Amino acid sequence: MLKIALPNKGSLSEDAVQLIREAGYNCRRYSRELIICDSRNQVEFVFLRPRDIAIYVSKGILDLGVTGRDLTQDSGADVEELLPLGFGRSDFCYAVPDDTGLTPDQLAGRRIATSYPQLVSEDLQRRGFQAEIIRLDGAVEISVRLGVADAIADVVQTGRTLHAAGLKVVGEPLLQSEAILVARSQAITANEAVYLFIERIRGIVVAREYVMVEYDIPEAMLEMACVVTPGIESPTVSPLSKKGWVAVKSMSRQQDVNPIMDRLTKLGAKGIIVTDIRTCRI
Repeated sequence: MLKIALPNKGSLSEDAVQLIREAGYNCRRYSRELIICDSRNQVEFVFLRPRDIAIYVSKGILDLGVTGRDLTQDSGADVEELLPLGFGRSDFCYAVPDDTGLTPDQLAGRRIATSYPQLVSEDLQRRGFQAEIIRLDGAVEISVRLGVADAIADVVQTGRTLHAAGLKVVGEPLLQSEAILVARSQAITANEAVYLFIERIRGIVVAREYVMVEYDIPEAMLEMACVVTPGIESPTVSPLSKKGWVAVKSMSRQQDVNPIMDRLTKLGAKGIIVTDIRTCRI
């Protein structure tokens, strides 16, 4: 039976469970169960602290795991990233008090509070200097105000928490993180059950990035319309009963859908419809 680790709490857990359920697996928790068995698909889901997941996978105790890229790299676990999952996106950055002009290259000898000591240590080595790393398990942003640290290194999504603590991000992100699927080795994908799981998950992840765009357009404008909606290989084109008109159907990136509709309208397209895609293989 395939054993897969999932985060046990927080938004990372909720999004992971939603993704896997959409892929056809039963991993729904009704309380605080640590293990859910999907007997129909022969998969066992184990709920663990996100920070520990890469370690369990690297030891071969579990086959696959869903966790953050930042947590995986900070753990130092010997695992490989199989697939980015498109949620839990954040940047790992340095932050300093608003009223200072400190930059990351000026942190030599200073105190840096973080929940990710390995990531910070590796970055300091790249910069060629040392600083005191103060490891905290949470609420890192308050450490500067309390006099524990001169700067922090933490994951940033909106930046509102930092702003409320009187801090600002400085320098480029050390790491761009998101939820990822990890395994001990790429070789595990040769396992049929693993391959099937990855392909089902990939189908949901890709489907979330695309929509189906359908519209009618004069045949004379078809070539220009196909430039706007080229599809994956090419769009599907069907003749309409109205002479000189065709119906077009094409997958397009969700983030581009409004500009696409604007351009199609200018070309004379009618009945433009955009629908979500539940899953796909491309």
